[in-house]
Amino acid sequence: MLLEDRVAFVTGAGSGIGAAGAEALAREGAVVIVTDKNGKSAEAVVTRIIESGGKARALTLDVTEDAALTNAIETVTRDEGRLDILHSHAGVQIEGKLEQVAVADMDLSWRLNVRSHFVAAKAAIAPMRRLGAGSVIITSSNSGVQYDREMIAYATTKHAVLAMTRQMAADYARENIRFNALCPGFIDTPFNHGFEVQMGGRDKLEAYVRDAIPMGRFGTVEEIAEAIVFLASDRSSFMTGHAFVIDGGECI
Repeated sequence: MLLEDRVAFVTGAGSGIGAAGAEALAREGAVVIVTDKNGKSAEAVVTRIIESGGKARALTLDVTEDAALTNAIETVTRDEGRLDILHSHAGVQIEGKLEQVAVADMDLSWRLNVRSHFVAAKAAIAPMRRLGAGSVIITSSNSGVQYDREMIAYATTKHAVLAMTRQMAADYARENIRFNALCPGFIDTPFNHGFEVQMGGRDKLEAYVRDAIPMGRFGTVEEIAEAIVFLASDRSSFMTGHAFVIDGGECI
């Protein structure tokens, strides 16, 4: 298995891409710490992992609480003896153009889509340095490499986290701690609600996906999970500082 005996910490892993990624990491042998603001959702993912023969445990975690996030990573490192993989995935999607987005919602976007990744990565550096290696995967979006109409909070923060990921990659490459940004396009999960609202309904979103995406379809969480395993494993050992875009060609 690609990740046997490695320890992975995943935020926002109670559903969607986060859950699929956590399950894929576990299938490859990692001990996966599944965290989510919704503790019951995290526990359900862990149950599926254990029933499939994997190793995992759940934590209820609000990543906007800096101390709680840092303490969770430090506690897991102490309990497990190591930290090899961080997938900082939790985020929020708020629709609207400049005049429609409240300052409070822009602040929330920043806290979840940028600041929480900064705090998590900061906590992961020390244990990864002790190992002499580590893979940090931060979820951005293909909205981080293009611009979405009437999605100012989302697109701005997704561009920002991509820049931050590249900066961290440059700073820690000599220590063999790799940072890459996961940039999914339209994956058919409830996370697309903001785009559904912005576009005027589910039917409009489906029409956009059919007509504007070269491959003409949504991606699946399983397809993104395969990319997460790749970024977490030694298969990507010479890859750092990249935006790994998986979007059916939308950003072409």
